[in-house]
Amino acid sequence: MKHIALITGASSGFGWATARKLAEKGYDLILTGRRGDRLQALETELHNMFGTKCRLLVFDIRDKKTVFQQIETLEDNWKKIDLLINNAGLALGRDYFEEADMDDWETMIDTNLKGVIYITRAVLPHMIVHKKGHIINMGSIAGKEIYEKGNVYCASKHALDALSRSMRVDLLRHGIKVTAIHPGAAETEFSIVRFKGDSEKAEAVYNGFKPLDPEDIAETIWFCASQPAHVCINDLEITCTAQANAYLFHKE
Repeated sequence: MKHIALITGASSGFGWATARKLAEKGYDLILTGRRGDRLQALETELHNMFGTKCRLLVFDIRDKKTVFQQIETLEDNWKKIDLLINNAGLALGRDYFEEADMDDWETMIDTNLKGVIYITRAVLPHMIVHKKGHIINMGSIAGKEIYEKGNVYCASKHALDALSRSMRVDLLRHGIKVTAIHPGAAETEFSIVRFKGDSEKAEAVYNGFKPLDPEDIAETIWFCASQPAHVCINDLEITCTAQANAYLFHKE
């Protein structure tokens, strides 16, 4: 029987690349996101390349009621989720604290933290009954240290780091692994979203150095997910060679 992975935020970036990697490795996939057309395109690609079976769930992870309803709509065979990848997340704005848009703050907290809580609570009963499973939370180097104008984004990722550690302790008795992966600068839609479509600002973020790409993170996720049953990679921070911490880069 094939393993099943659920990936949130699968319509682009890390989620899309991870779906490809897991499909290549033989997983069947539950793909979630807000953009149904992108999920359908990904499903077609994975079916054509690997014969992967996919189940698409189109919803906003901030909507608690819908998250639980969508998981309950899954057929029994799809509820046997082996791997949950909490990838959906975003940054909005790069402003001093007193100048930031509070609606942006609400969106980041609701997505980066509360969304992870909702989907994990919805999936967990189906892992617990089998006494196994693996949860991978996509954190950020911004969850390890703060930087100027990072304020609530950093706070949301620090909270996710604490949540990951707490999950690992609480779920120990159920035999469920919890891994947190904390990428540094990576060239995805992240900066376009952060700067609200301003492509010039987004591109400037990566000027002068080679950032991580989505495939780097997908490979990292696969490494963590492919360890033997008795091995768990608890916490992993990953940057490109040109990045030393959350704010220090060597640029040509």
